[in-house]
Amino acid sequence: MSTSANGSGTGALSATRPTEVSQLDRVVIRFAGDSGDGMQLTGDRFTSEAAAFGNDLATLPNFPAEIRAPQGTIPGVSSFQVHFADYDILTPGDRPDVLVAMNPAALKANLGDVPHGGTVIVNTDEFSKRNLTKVGYDSDPLADDSLSAYEVHRVAMSTLTQGALADTGLGKKDAERCKNMFALGLLSWMYHRPTEGTERFLREKFAKKPDIAEANILAFRAGWNYGETTESFATTFEVAPAKLEQGTYRQITGNTALAYGIVAAGQLAKLPILLGTYPITPASDILHELSKHKNFGITTFQAEDEIAGIGAALGAAYGGALGVTSTSGPGIALKSETIGLGVMTELPLIVIDVQRGGPSTGLPTKTEQADLLQAMFGRNSESPVPIIAPCSPADCFDAALEATRIALTYRTPVLLLSDGAIANGSEPWLIPDVSTLPDLSVEFATEPNAPDGSGEHWPYVRDPETLAREWAVPGTPGLQHRIGGLEKADGKGNISYDPDNHEKMVRLRQAKIDGIDVPDVVVDDPSGGEARVLALGWGSSYGPIGAAARRVRKKGLPIAQAHLRHLNPLPANLGEVLSRYDTVVVPEMNLGQLAMLLRAKYLVDVNSYTKIAGLPFKAEELEGVFTDIITSSKEVAR
Repeated sequence: MSTSANGSGTGALSATRPTEVSQLDRVVIRFAGDSGDGMQLTGDRFTSEAAAFGNDLATLPNFPAEIRAPQGTIPGVSSFQVHFADYDILTPGDRPDVLVAMNPAALKANLGDVPHGGTVIVNTDEFSKRNLTKVGYDSDPLADDSLSAYEVHRVAMSTLTQGALADTGLGKKDAERCKNMFALGLLSWMYHRPTEGTERFLREKFAKKPDIAEANILAFRAGWNYGETTESFATTFEVAPAKLEQGTYRQITGNTALAYGIVAAGQLAKLPILLGTYPITPASDILHELSKHKNFGITTFQAEDEIAGIGAALGAAYGGALGVTSTSGPGIALKSETIGLGVMTELPLIVIDVQRGGPSTGLPTKTEQADLLQAMFGRNSESPVPIIAPCSPADCFDAALEATRIALTYRTPVLLLSDGAIANGSEPWLIPDVSTLPDLSVEFATEPNAPDGSGEHWPYVRDPETLAREWAVPGTPGLQHRIGGLEKADGKGNISYDPDNHEKMVRLRQAKIDGIDVPDVVVDDPSGGEARVLALGWGSSYGPIGAAARRVRKKGLPIAQAHLRHLNPLPANLGEVLSRYDTVVVPEMNLGQLAMLLRAKYLVDVNSYTKIAGLPFKAEELEGVFTDIITSSKEVAR
């Protein structure tokens, strides 16, 4: 769904507004229930309507790590958190202002994140003795005083939904499945969300099952009307549209943005694209999206395993296409030998790693930043590759273009490090003007290039500036060539075991990566140089670090912030930037991998703050970390 900035939508349901309407600048809502309760769909629809209304937003879906966790248990809880506001926001929010809990497991798993005074809406129909016992409740929290610190609304959602659908002819079980739409209707009423888009979506989604579509719409309207008629909700809330840069926006997830970036890269490079991949959480949506765009010269190949997927992508690059492969950390381990082959043959290849909890199969639905060292060094011998990392879902589009620029310009595999939080999270994306996108077109070799005048083609004659070799498509008349074996002779590409040649080639490959043109790192420091502490991040830590820095500055404490997109090579000015500050703190969702690289390269002390919980940083925790460091630094200075 797209909308113009500051635009708004109108609803199909006409509400008689209650007397009291509270104006808010931001709200965080979390929908939580069993994995079969449709919480992801519910959250996504609420998010889409917030986007259509013109709010800035950020989301955090949270899936069960088990494929089929027992129903009604805490491991089976699925949740979707959406943060929407009338100003620029950076994170999905630390704590939900409103928790919608569809069963006792959802309440128990999420209540600890709700601040005292927060709103809790519960589906009372699921609070049976059996369900309470299943998650360890000794007594019903709706009947005792354990929820006295919260504003609790008890709603019999299952019963009310079944009543609303009594005349549809649906069975009890099918009718109850629509209760998530009842919850969505109620929350849409509470926050004055548009409704037409949701009803249109449901009719399109269930176009082949119109009875199911109408049942969901009836449930959605029932939730809205319940809010209108019940005396339980005395107040509704409004969050005005955000003042965003003018343009056309759409809500987008990181995986979708990556897929669109790959499509755009192929068009800008005037190259066909082959995605060779194997399904793996949380990267599979890239395959799903790219498979829809065959009309843009996209070929998707779902291979039998990770090794075959990247092999096909590298083969496509050898044949003159843009090769792409997508995976997560376990897949990178399997693809490492072929990445090394790509380094040796010096062919453009995009390797997307959507990082998740690990090691091995790990926590497939949880997020982590622990593949940085694997990306840097996870190949045998000296096999350097460029590494870039998007900082948000919308940034994935630009990161895909940048990865393609580097791969094509320097003839090298490029590792693109996304992660689960970016992949599944969403935010408004300003659809770019195509005329502003970079020209990525390439020229293939067409004539023999042997410097000795022999009329042969030497595959490793290099551009003096980029050190990139020519890209000669096999079958081009007169350009027969070989690409080398265990090692290759400089220029000719013949197999060579000469020690001096080996060292020369290793150093050439490293020099090519070191010489990649990347932008300087930019420091955000409103204090005008007064700050003595620098918060430095990469990947999805961008939002929490930025939000925490805003909070710290509101306290009157100066702090500088910088973020790295290019991790190999690092920006040329990074050493000078690090030297300006007394303390550099690097938050990471690992055990300090970037911090280790910075210490080794720049010989500076780095204050590493780490978290490996399968969830992103919270702004409030980083606010505390930054505040403690700044205040302790001031005490030392005195």
